[in-house]
Amino acid sequence: MPSAAVLKVKQAYNDKICKLLDDHDRAFLVHADNVGSRQFMDIRAALRPQSFILMGKNTMMRKCIREYCERKEDNSWMSLADKLVGNVGIIFTSGDLEEVRTKIKEFVVPAPAKMNAIAPLDVVVPAGATGMEPSQTGFFQVLNIATKINKGAIEILSDVVVVRKGEKVTSSAAALLAKLGFTPFTYGLETLMVYDKGNIFDVAVLDISDDNIAAMFGAGLRNVAALSMSANYPTVAAVPHYLIAGYKNILAISLATDYTFPLAQKVKDYLANPGAFASAAPAAGGGGGGGGGAPG
Repeated sequence: MPSAAVLKVKQAYNDKICKLLDDHDRAFLVHADNVGSRQFMDIRAALRPQSFILMGKNTMMRKCIREYCERKEDNSWMSLADKLVGNVGIIFTSGDLEEVRTKIKEFVVPAPAKMNAIAPLDVVVPAGATGMEPSQTGFFQVLNIATKINKGAIEILSDVVVVRKGEKVTSSAAALLAKLGFTPFTYGLETLMVYDKGNIFDVAVLDISDDNIAAMFGAGLRNVAALSMSANYPTVAAVPHYLIAGYKNILAISLATDYTFPLAQKVKDYLANPGAFASAAPAAGGGGGGGGGAPG
C-alpha cells in the first residue's frame, strides 16, 4: 500500500487536474519526445496565464479524468483521456487556439541526429566541400556517397539523402552528420489533437481558413449545379446557369429571326457593320508633335 506521503502527492495531483477541468473547456494534446526541462520552463512561462501544461503518467491522468467525469456525470472529457498514449501531455487553455499553437511553435531547438532516433524529416547533405581529410572517406563509402579529393579535402559530388523521414538514424549516418556539424532536427512540443467543448479533432483543422471554406463551398455548389443540369432537375444552385443558358437561346433566336430587343439589337448592328464599331473605337496612339518653325 502506498505511503501517506505518496497518497498526499497523488491527491494533490488529482486536485490540480480537477481544477483545470473545471476552469477550461478547451485543450491541446501535445507530444513531448526530446523536449528538455529548460524548454518546458520557457513554454510554461510564455503560455501563462491563459494556458497551463499538465504532464504525468498516462494511467494517472486517465484515472483522474475518468473519476472526475463520473462525479460530474459528464463524459465529455473522456474523448481526450482515451488519446493519452505515449509521451504526451495536455495544455489547457482559455486563449485563442491558433494563437496558443503559434506560441508553442516558437519554442523549438536544433538537435543532432542521434543513432536509432526516428527521423522527422529527410536529411540531405548538399554537394560541395566538407572540410574533412581524405583519411575519413570511409564514412562516405559506408553510406554510398560519391566523393572526390579536392585540394586535400573530401568533396561530395551531388546532393544525397542520408536519412529519410520515418526511418531510424544509423550509426554511420549519425557519425557523419556529427562530423559535418549538422543539427538537422528540431524538437519542441508537437500539437497532435484539439479538444473543444467535448469535441476532439486533428490539429490540422486549425489550418483551415475562411478562404479554404469558401473555396470548398464553391466547389460543392458547382458540383450540385452540374448534377442538377445533367439530370434536368432544377435546384437553387443551378438557377444562374439556367438563366444564362436561357438568355443565350433567346439571343440565338433573335439573331436568326426579325424578333429583336435592345441587347440583341446591339449584336445585330455589330454583325451587320463591324467597321462602324471599329471606327468608333478610340485611336490606339496619340497624335504626333508639331514641327519646329523655320529659323528667322
